[in-house]
Amino acid sequence: MRFSLRLNNDTDPATLVELAEAAEVAGFHQLWVSNDLFLRSAPVLLAHVAARTSRIHLGTGIMNPYSVHPAELAMMAATLQEVSGGRFLLGLGAGAEDFLRWAGLERPAPLARTRQAVVAIRSLLAGERPSDQEDAGPGWGREAFLRTPAHATPIYLGVMSPKMLALAGELADGALPLLFPPEHFPVAAEQAEQGAVAVGRVPGELDLAACVWVSIDEDREAARHALATKIAYYGPSFAPYLLARAGLSVEDFDPVTRQLRAQGLDAAARLVTDQMLRLGIAGTAGEVVERCRWLVAHGARHLSFGPPLGPDPLAAVQALGRDVLPAFTS
Repeated sequence: MRFSLRLNNDTDPATLVELAEAAEVAGFHQLWVSNDLFLRSAPVLLAHVAARTSRIHLGTGIMNPYSVHPAELAMMAATLQEVSGGRFLLGLGAGAEDFLRWAGLERPAPLARTRQAVVAIRSLLAGERPSDQEDAGPGWGREAFLRTPAHATPIYLGVMSPKMLALAGELADGALPLLFPPEHFPVAAEQAEQGAVAVGRVPGELDLAACVWVSIDEDREAARHALATKIAYYGPSFAPYLLARAGLSVEDFDPVTRQLRAQGLDAAARLVTDQMLRLGIAGTAGEVVERCRWLVAHGARHLSFGPPLGPDPLAAVQALGRDVLPAFTS
């Protein structure tokens, strides 16, 4: 079993280091930091964390080839490998179309562009030239190669759609599919496996993380409220086919959205139903373990826990390490 923790890049550096140190002590194998536009820079945050940790692997979750060129992504990955002593993981994806538009960036051909980026970056990190790779995309000259030592770096794709999951199965070292609800995992795993089988990859070669939102606390209602605020804000934007997996539709969130606009997030969270809360995992340690046991029983070998974590994120990380992870390692 492998365990990872996912944090948002709205977290201040001091808090992020505190959580990273707690995650390392708790037994997590990986720490992923998002790189959403107009917040803090994930690569800078990870360099800061690398200096304060020694074992845990550190990843960007995720960066995209539209706002940052693949050449610079490779430079960043190689440098963070040096800074971290070989602990860096590159989380890559097409990026959120809405966020990119905030910066005046379009997102044409996301599947093709992501494929090209993976091929080009992997070539550069191996000390080779993308111009020698047919699938690296156009425009690479013969002088496009890294002048620093080669640093092979695992590439994880942040994916959700069937085609992107198949691409991860075909090309990537790992995948970070957000699962809404967690029980969507078998479907996501099958979609990734189809991509792997198509190119003859060995079954299980892809590190497929079961990425869930979790909120854990001894106070069950406090845990549920922390997750409810997250779902109230983001739930209406979830893909309809994912909501359908939980027996929900976008229209079910209309009262929540109206309350959010009229009264704010806390008031909207009170309208989040038990069925909506099933999009993540919330409650006591025992309840979190129960939902995660279902994932493991259906093939998950990597459990990845993401925000809100709980009403007290540091206490939540410690509780996950103390009360949840051991249930899957003994």
